[in-house]
Amino acid sequence: MSVDVRNILVRKNLLVNVPQDHAFRTFTEHIDSWWPRPHHIGGKEPFTAILEPRVGGRWFERAADGSECNWGKVLAWEPPKRLVLEWDINADWKYQEDLGTEVEIQFVAQGAEATRVILEHRKLERYGDRAQMMKAMFESDGAWVATLAAMAQAAERSWKAAR
Repeated sequence: MSVDVRNILVRKNLLVNVPQDHAFRTFTEHIDSWWPRPHHIGGKEPFTAILEPRVGGRWFERAADGSECNWGKVLAWEPPKRLVLEWDINADWKYQEDLGTEVEIQFVAQGAEATRVILEHRKLERYGDRAQMMKAMFESDGAWVATLAAMAQAAERSWKAAR
């Protein structure tokens, strides 16, 4: 019996108590302020998480010594509603150019000061025979759940401070 490995994805969402534009800017412009420190693949710390704000821009980390480690690139840039990132980190936690899993983040306004952030990590079938293992890992509380929670906390904290 074979296992169908098409269209394997993980979907998570979280309500963030900030306006849509602020949630989008926190995720993109201020990614280093909230990206979980253990979630990096470069060999050096400290590092800065960087997301270049344009289609074709890079998504990567830069170590204090200036060395860089790519994570992927920006596939869609639609502020303040949507962002699609190519995730080129393989199952061995190494950069693999054009692995091509995708992380889509939608920012859906839920009134003037709340935003539903919906994250979908798809094309996990590109991990081949490790696809189900990677799906389980991405589904775990320590992966996208914790990452979105960290972003939400940073967004809410900076929104309160700005008021």
